[in-house]
Amino acid sequence: MPRITKDDLNKLVQDPSGQNRAETADKISREFSTDALSDSERVLAEDIFRLMIRDAEVRVRKALAKNLAQTPLVPHDVAATLARDVDEVALPVLEFSEVLNDDDLVDIIGDNADSVEKQRAIASRAYVSEVVSATLVDIGHEDVMVDLMSNQGAEISEISLQKVVNDFGDNERIQKPMIERNHLPITIAERLVTLVSERMRSQLISRGHIPEGIVNAVITQSQESATIGLLGDGVEDRDVELLVEHLYTNNRLTSGLILRALCMGDVSFFEAALAKRAGVSLINTRILIHDSGPFGLEAIYKKAKLPEHFFPGVRAAIEVARETTFDGGEQDKERYSRRMIERVLTQYGDLGVEFDSDDVDYLMGRMLQLPSERALHN
Repeated sequence: MPRITKDDLNKLVQDPSGQNRAETADKISREFSTDALSDSERVLAEDIFRLMIRDAEVRVRKALAKNLAQTPLVPHDVAATLARDVDEVALPVLEFSEVLNDDDLVDIIGDNADSVEKQRAIASRAYVSEVVSATLVDIGHEDVMVDLMSNQGAEISEISLQKVVNDFGDNERIQKPMIERNHLPITIAERLVTLVSERMRSQLISRGHIPEGIVNAVITQSQESATIGLLGDGVEDRDVELLVEHLYTNNRLTSGLILRALCMGDVSFFEAALAKRAGVSLINTRILIHDSGPFGLEAIYKKAKLPEHFFPGVRAAIEVARETTFDGGEQDKERYSRRMIERVLTQYGDLGVEFDSDDVDYLMGRMLQLPSERALHN
């Protein structure tokens, strides 16, 4: 690459046309992005840049931005000035410059609330922090949200994701990249289950945001039934607690949901739900349920203010949980769930347990979805 020379600078003085200034800007900025310049030459180039970023010709500033956008050597004041320029100058700097910091980006977003293109460039950066993502989400342009959700390098807080679901939950352009994110909090997946199409639900499951198990329930049941589909093998206790907290805060931690989850074998959810509703620590709740004799379960159940007529079914389900161990074989979970549901339905039939009709329909539907006993043992 040719070095910048005194002749170049003389030519710039003698022929200060826009075309010549743009060519000089291009040459200097390209050379600046390499290691070819000495320290004194680099200082001179920086001084020239500070003059050129004020040039009236857009093509001069555009030439600088194109060549300086991806170099970490550019002075911060130069990068920041170019980033605040008109779109055709600013966009490459906004998307690629590592010199810009979060404060720069937040300020630029705030100053350009109507500039979708500037915000899209920021949303597409290789790395976007939570604070920058939150600023973009607060403004909430649809195209920007598509870019942000599609960017795996963007850190997006659960609070910001909740706002996106609130504002764009029924928008497939945003649903799709949200579902395709590498990590989606279980509370967000729970909300999306009831908002997205059948195809999108299948994607939620295949991406691992919802463990496999009750796929048909996720697709066809109400929000409470679908929530149970978020639980399964591989879900951490902390995720279960977060989901319980989310449901409780939104008045959706109902007795029907808790019973259905237990009858599907989701004992950890049952434990966390009772702990939350009773205001008792999870450790003590588990002791009362499993280790304190026949009256511990009843005591914590009553403290959680769950319906009395559900209790015989709950006790039957807990007995199955105590008796059943997973053998690690194929359809292990299915065998467990079938035994659990059969025992609860027996309580319903033989002891007159007064389940709501929706709960009975749900459990019977789950029985039909599970493999037959013969199939489970073949």
